[in-house]
Amino acid sequence: MTPNVRKPGHRTWLVFSLGIIAGAILLILGNRAVEYTSTDNFCAACHVHPHATSSWKLSTHHDNQSGITVHCAECHLPPHGDGYLREKIRLGAKDIWGKMTKDTSEFNWEGKRSVEVAQHFTYKTSCIKCHDNLFPLTLSKDGENAHLYYTQNKDELHCINCHLQVGHYDPRATHDQNLAFGLTSEEKEIYTEPATVDSFIDFTEYIPQSSVSFNMKAIPGGTFTMGSPANEPFRKEDEGPAVTIEVNSFYMAEIEVSWDEYLAFYSQTAAEGRSTDTEGARKNGQVDGISGATPPYGQPDQNWGLSKRPAITMSFHAAETYCKWLSTVTGKKYRLPTEAEWEYAARGGTQTPYFFAGSPKKYETKGFWNKLFGPDTTVINTYVIYVRNSQMMTQMPDRVAPNPFGLKNMLGNVAEFCSDWYSPTIYSQYNNQKVSDPKGPESGTEHVVRGGSFKSDAGEVRAASRDFTHTDAWLKTDPQMPKSIWWYSDVRSVGFRVICEFDPTTGKPVPYKTNKKTEQQTSPN
Repeated sequence: MTPNVRKPGHRTWLVFSLGIIAGAILLILGNRAVEYTSTDNFCAACHVHPHATSSWKLSTHHDNQSGITVHCAECHLPPHGDGYLREKIRLGAKDIWGKMTKDTSEFNWEGKRSVEVAQHFTYKTSCIKCHDNLFPLTLSKDGENAHLYYTQNKDELHCINCHLQVGHYDPRATHDQNLAFGLTSEEKEIYTEPATVDSFIDFTEYIPQSSVSFNMKAIPGGTFTMGSPANEPFRKEDEGPAVTIEVNSFYMAEIEVSWDEYLAFYSQTAAEGRSTDTEGARKNGQVDGISGATPPYGQPDQNWGLSKRPAITMSFHAAETYCKWLSTVTGKKYRLPTEAEWEYAARGGTQTPYFFAGSPKKYETKGFWNKLFGPDTTVINTYVIYVRNSQMMTQMPDRVAPNPFGLKNMLGNVAEFCSDWYSPTIYSQYNNQKVSDPKGPESGTEHVVRGGSFKSDAGEVRAASRDFTHTDAWLKTDPQMPKSIWWYSDVRSVGFRVICEFDPTTGKPVPYKTNKKTEQQTSPN
């Protein structure tokens, strides 16, 4: 007889069926896990920062006439099919690691409420999924211009460049013409005359018809090596070849032009949409016909505060106009520093990467050891406001000690305009010879910017580090047509510092004079 043997197909079918059932269960459980971990409550378990939930509930993504609620995952993950699970795993792992290993009370949550940070956690494809019609009938004319500009520059712009607050409302942020900016009713002592300076010494300047004063430091002329040696850490090609430069004596502002100083100019010269008696001031000879900035589109100080904090977001044109106005009201020739004067003043008689001790490698956050244990910031924190101590915003000038010339924040807080046109090869054009008071190329498209900012790491706050204006990039999200010549929309880390020229033959500041008939400058160049 032949034995009764069960055919192999029965067992295979059983295993296959059990596999299907198990797979279905896992799929259902996995889907439910994905859904649960995408709920607002689950997100809030890790994202414990104070404003996250409350600002979302006040935003137009939650509080709106239609009653539609946009949930966390709908903005902070891409749509399904566009890498949803991949990004969910990546961001989820990052959040869990932060929850387990970091103290959330030490996070600078306010500093993270910026386009630079938010664009890494908000997806443009998610915005477009809901807002696929960019030109609805209810869109304003300014909105049409802005959305038209976006369609022409999709690769360079993110929706949150203009609409950062739609998901998390910030009552301090504005995205409209700010006609009230700088107006104040506070009464203080008003200066009627500028400072009288009869020698080459430090002095305090007074801005007439305002309550504002600022300190100027007498910087003795001398010779120094401009640029950096080839072996300096984080050196860039445009910092060399190093060249010997001679500069004459000048006066330089102790701190970057503050909001107090800039708003004195703004209140006395701005006309469009302002309630101040600008024409009356001009008739009394206070502003000498200089037209100042138009009202900004938004909040230039980013709600970080005014007072002595450095003025930011004004354009190079605005900074030059400020210097002309300051010259007019004080009778002294004020201007932006040349690049050579700036670096000479920043070095304070030293030739090292900083005017204080230490290697950039020691202070930089890059590198395995510094990333793991953190850089030694004891010394640099004393003199520089940079990414490690700034809380990602400008700070008051008294946070740091001065350099050997008595100047504060030359290397940090905000980068500073110089008068030179930018050229990456200008040092080589000096032919490695001793050059006296160079003023840079005769022409160009962008101007030099020197010094680091609150966003910069240690390698970018070296005395030799160079940069330049990025006019198109800094005006990307200005919704106005034409774009403003006075205010930048997309850079918050640049300001400026003034120089007052010194005449060694008279031992006094160079006077600034204008021809009342032509309003043209007649002081020496």
